[in-house]
Amino acid sequence: MAKARAVYFCSACGFESPRWLGRCPQCDAWNSLDERRFNVAAKPARTARTATVPVGVPTPLHEIGSSAAARVLVGMPEFDAVLGGGIVPGSLTLVGGPPGAGKSTLMLQIAARLAQQGDVIYVCGEESGAQVKLRAERVLPSIDAARAGRGRADEGTSALSVCPETNLRAVLDALERRTPLAVVVDSIQTVWLPESEAYAGSATQIRDCTQALMDFSKRTGCATFIVGHVTKEGAIAGPRLLEHLVDTVLYFEGDSHGEHRILRAYKNRFGSVDEICVFRMHDTGLREVANPSELFLGARAQRPSGSCVVASIVGSRPVLVEIQALVGEAAYGTPRRLANNLDQQRLAMIIAVLERRAGFALGSHDVYASVAGGLRIVEPAADLGIALAIASSFRNVGISPEIAVFGEVGLSGEVRAVGTADRREAEARKLGYAQVLSPANTRDLAGAIRASVG
Repeated sequence: MAKARAVYFCSACGFESPRWLGRCPQCDAWNSLDERRFNVAAKPARTARTATVPVGVPTPLHEIGSSAAARVLVGMPEFDAVLGGGIVPGSLTLVGGPPGAGKSTLMLQIAARLAQQGDVIYVCGEESGAQVKLRAERVLPSIDAARAGRGRADEGTSALSVCPETNLRAVLDALERRTPLAVVVDSIQTVWLPESEAYAGSATQIRDCTQALMDFSKRTGCATFIVGHVTKEGAIAGPRLLEHLVDTVLYFEGDSHGEHRILRAYKNRFGSVDEICVFRMHDTGLREVANPSELFLGARAQRPSGSCVVASIVGSRPVLVEIQALVGEAAYGTPRRLANNLDQQRLAMIIAVLERRAGFALGSHDVYASVAGGLRIVEPAADLGIALAIASSFRNVGISPEIAVFGEVGLSGEVRAVGTADRREAEARKLGYAQVLSPANTRDLAGAIRASVG
């Protein structure tokens, strides 16, 4: 018989507590715990003979075949590169991002492409089947053509099935009878397990549902995609254990209100991390951007002061980005140092090096630094570009549009070597930059400033 219980959960991070607390012990938010009542279904009685699951037998590594790990290509080159070369069968991928970033749109497009190779199940807990069909008619041309009578849905979209269900146990039972190539759960916060003593969206339900999906994926080889919500701070909602359970964590970065979307891999057991995929949002869905450097650089004209092009490495690919800086006299006693898409502590260190080693009196000036385009850069190779952008803005002298830079700035003012220098320089030359300031031809920060700013 079901019994009623009450639990208090934090609206900011999802922390659960059996009693009310004034301050959340997980995220330190005040007055964020709300009461939620729910009914708990009685667990079925277990017997000694119910354990029919076969016990795993240890197998020597050399006897395990690699054919089962052959990757499945989605057909979107940039997205396949983010995953490390395609989807690994039996993998569990978490896709997160702010509202309106395009998570559901991207998952529907990927499901339609995978449906050309096998059965795909799209579990929609937030939408009805008719709502998913309405969105599919917009982003999938074959569906729209079939509705207008100009043709019929192709074989790929006909292999895509929609399951508007929130009871994950019912979904898993249906998947056991028909093991698909891939399954998409949109979203993990809406599904629930009857045997879990919590309400849908709680940390307990999210953990248990993810564990059940992981067990099914590893046992059957079905690739699973999970869409996750984010909190007000931008982190994926639910326990941190969720990111440890999955194989890959993909996250939408940047401004979700603009035209472009940046998808970054924060964790990948089958490939390199920090890989990015840039999409352009159209009325017909998301379209890949083949050359992200052109997006982040903008127009190749004479740039104003405070702008510098940096040859960066994002994941495994070289990407040229534009770093902008603005230096002005402080209106109050304490100057401000603000960084957007840059490391705040790194910016403070570079300002100190400019003051001490290059003679820039920045102690009474506000300094603002940002990466144009919304891409976040945290590698030390951007130090030289940040320093030159600040020096250019301070002296109000523009840097030549034919110069690209990269290099790490040390505390003594030297420009230190960084990895993959040849790939960075090759990317800059390919995009038409005649001069590249690098640790190979620049020994100290003062010499780089004289060469670029004067």
